[in-house]
Amino acid sequence: MFKVLVSDPISDMGIQQLVDASDVLVDKKTGLSEEELIAIIGDYDAMLVRSQTRVTANIMGAGKKLKVVGRAGVGVDNIDLEAATQNGIIVINAPDGNTITTCEHTFAMMMALARHIPQAYKKTVSGTWDRKSFLGVELRNKTLGVLGMGRIGSEVAKRAKAFGMNILGFDPFMTEERAEKLGVKLGSVDDIVRNADFITVHTPLTPETRHMIGKSQFDVMKRGMRIVNCARGGIIDEQALVEAIDEGIVAGAAFDVFEKEPPAADHPFLGHPSIIVTPHLGASTVEAQENVAIDVSEQVLHILRNEPFMNAVNMPPIPANLQSKLQPYFELGEKLGSFIAQASEGAVQEITVQYAGELAEVDTQPITRYIMRGLLSHHLGSEQVNIVNSMHLAKQRDINIIVQKSHKSKDFTNLVTVSLRTKKEERSVAGTLLTGYGPRIVQIDKYPVDVTPEGNLILIAHNDKPGIIGSVGTLLGNNNVNIATMQVGRQLEGGSAIMVLRVDKGTPKEVLLQLTDMSGLNTAKEIILP
Repeated sequence: MFKVLVSDPISDMGIQQLVDASDVLVDKKTGLSEEELIAIIGDYDAMLVRSQTRVTANIMGAGKKLKVVGRAGVGVDNIDLEAATQNGIIVINAPDGNTITTCEHTFAMMMALARHIPQAYKKTVSGTWDRKSFLGVELRNKTLGVLGMGRIGSEVAKRAKAFGMNILGFDPFMTEERAEKLGVKLGSVDDIVRNADFITVHTPLTPETRHMIGKSQFDVMKRGMRIVNCARGGIIDEQALVEAIDEGIVAGAAFDVFEKEPPAADHPFLGHPSIIVTPHLGASTVEAQENVAIDVSEQVLHILRNEPFMNAVNMPPIPANLQSKLQPYFELGEKLGSFIAQASEGAVQEITVQYAGELAEVDTQPITRYIMRGLLSHHLGSEQVNIVNSMHLAKQRDINIIVQKSHKSKDFTNLVTVSLRTKKEERSVAGTLLTGYGPRIVQIDKYPVDVTPEGNLILIAHNDKPGIIGSVGTLLGNNNVNIATMQVGRQLEGGSAIMVLRVDKGTPKEVLLQLTDMSGLNTAKEIILP
């Protein structure tokens, strides 16, 4: 018999398949302290949690029989993944269980926004019969802009089509073919901002998406548009939104999430007559709570029975002899993936990873997983992407991954090259490990460089002519951006060249625009590598 400990309140219906299994014994013991869990966990083969129980390294160390920890939900911040991997314990979650629930809540908010339902209800129950103050709009024939066409965004688009809406979608990984199947027209963020009657956001919160809709976007929106956020607080600049509503640019907004939760009592959303708010209810349905428990229970059963399973969020142990060879390249691979994701533009279509030198003789799949984790995390957020699901997420987004190997590596013992093809361009970056120095980027596209992949970088494409470097330094200095190091790469004197600057802090967007506008400069991109 396998023994399963359920240490948080989880739907009985959700774990029913575990209860009904003839080879499983389920114990529900909630509210236990770390010490109490350590005392009993040695008897259990599996553990199911939600967000209350913190599954620490000490608990897993005491779980001598523990094979799997299941999280009935998405986030795994309460589970020590590194300790789980070291102890050979698989951690799984339920990433799809709240998709429909969040989609439906988005639509409920959109309908309530279009027809002023909360405001009309409040006035009616207060005793006032007012049919004139709440003139709404139809959804039919309106343009819905969907920022983020992942699981939830795609489901929203399907339902909006049934309402007769025209869908304009943005997603850095969506292909034209997939968009066509969904009946969605692909566009940029700027296209959506300028043309949508309604906007709904379904992206993770990352440095790239924080305040992706702010004052500059509100300034060019259609007057009378409406905006919905059931994704993450911080994607939309809250203060800029209030100002846009007060100026008559935005007719109304519906928010299920806030930058800081719970919001302060004096938050401007709470008393605003044109803003509808709910307390982060996107996943709060009976079905969603059951679905995440059902999903994770099913995978726990598969693992206990040594059957194929899905949704693992940590990496199975790598043999010690291979681990020692690959470990130093994990960080390099992740940073190469992150670098090229930030350096390129357009929807990703194909990734080619080339391993040259001694790496050609070993199984490099774990490094490839780290590369894809770095690449996808830039757009999807580090919470959603890990080294186990990175390849699966790439496949879901129709990204073709090609791995090539060669025993020849030019001037390096080992060389890892990541090439990316989008609808707009092809880019590449190559890196290696230098003894005593660690990971280094040694080539960007066709230009040789020597860059430590960390911190705040500025990647500049420019023409190789006198005065360019001085002009860049002067502009950054005038804007209080201090240069720590500089690398310049070129192939021919007077031809095209690149410049990689490490600066002490983040570079404001307006400074990057000033750089791009300089004579002789083509592009200037900020790249952040923690």
